[in-house]
Amino acid sequence: MGKRGTQPKGKVRIKWSPDFAYAIGLLATDGCLSTNGRHVIFVSKDLEQVENFKNILKLDSKIGNNYSGTGNLSYRVQFGDILFCNFLRGIGIFENKSKTIGVLKIPHKYFFDFLRGSFDGDGTFYSYWDKRWKSSFMFYMEFISASKKHIDWIREEVFLKIKISGHITKAKNNSCYQLKYAKRESQILLKKLYYKNNLICLSRKRLKIKKILGSIVK
Repeated sequence: MGKRGTQPKGKVRIKWSPDFAYAIGLLATDGCLSTNGRHVIFVSKDLEQVENFKNILKLDSKIGNNYSGTGNLSYRVQFGDILFCNFLRGIGIFENKSKTIGVLKIPHKYFFDFLRGSFDGDGTFYSYWDKRWKSSFMFYMEFISASKKHIDWIREEVFLKIKISGHITKAKNNSCYQLKYAKRESQILLKKLYYKNNLICLSRKRLKIKKILGSIVK
């Protein structure tokens, strides 16, 4: 038993920084709170992603294997921390968040670090040649969410900060919304996400973008 009046200590040091904001972005996409409200679970098909998450939060939890119903392998880390769970609820990340997540309380200073984590978690970047026009090379960066409120919030925050609009789409046979930024707008946003060389990120995604766009991403 602890001394009367002492406060419980959490495993995670709750202090905003670029890396901490990035980890929150990962949690907002590929993480969740357990239904008992006492544990945080993070799952990704990229081992590097789980290692980055674990290292940022200085966790000693082991990384386990997680297999889907179709046999696809992903990686999982789980830990108990009531104080951190309460913090996550306080900024807008709740249990069963997939379709209900909305506005998050992210400090202005760290928004693009958060967004880089969100992009690494549930974002994509793709390019193609548009056959309708000669020598027309197209590329898009895309954020994906099952929650319209959350994707609207991201779009509004990006517009307020750097005045690019993007556009939201949703296919009839898809339960998720896609926030897309094409060419010029994606270049502006990528410079904000990857604003220096030694940022923590998913390296395969950053390398893919660098190969396509060169010096746009540092």
